[in-house]
Amino acid sequence: MEGTDPVNKKLAVALSGGAVLAVALTGCSGEKDNKELDAWAAKVCESVPAQQAKIEAAFDALGKAAKDGPPLELQKTDSQAFQDLSDGFKARAATIGSAGAPPGVDGSERKQQDAVKKLTVLSASYADLKKQVDALDTKDQGKFAAGLDDVSERMKEVSVQYKGAVTALQALEEGDVKQAVAKQPGCKKATAPSSASSG
Repeated sequence: MEGTDPVNKKLAVALSGGAVLAVALTGCSGEKDNKELDAWAAKVCESVPAQQAKIEAAFDALGKAAKDGPPLELQKTDSQAFQDLSDGFKARAATIGSAGAPPGVDGSERKQQDAVKKLTVLSASYADLKKQVDALDTKDQGKFAAGLDDVSERMKEVSVQYKGAVTALQALEEGDVKQAVAKQPGCKKATAPSSASSG
């Protein structure tokens, strides 16, 4: 019993900060008018609130699961959260991928491809974490704690990938792109401090 609680707290700490990814798709509004770029931003931002809600709820669930609880319950919660994170980042990658590169912006194709690639890798990593959690032995407390330790170690690698994805998104939305994205209701809504402030 004493083994699982601190380990899962470590896991939650390694995972915290998930809300940052939508913030990487927002900025201050600008006056410049670029209809093509605005249309691109509208396409990208349209599905951001749903994706962000899924990602934030998953991080929230992992944070709450960090409290001491039965291994089976912990496994179920972590597994679902990792699945939702995998789905959320996969959807974000698909949205940016199908939107194409922001029009009329230097180097945007390379930046767009980099963001899609990093989000896709991140999604796959969360899917792997789900498999790892699903394989934990919930009947043996010692084995379960040791398994959670391994998951926690893997999470450190994934948090580096997460930071890489955030950096890639920030690079994609520099300059004119940032201004176009800032006008979109979807991206504004995704960063509004709603349920995220509850704990």
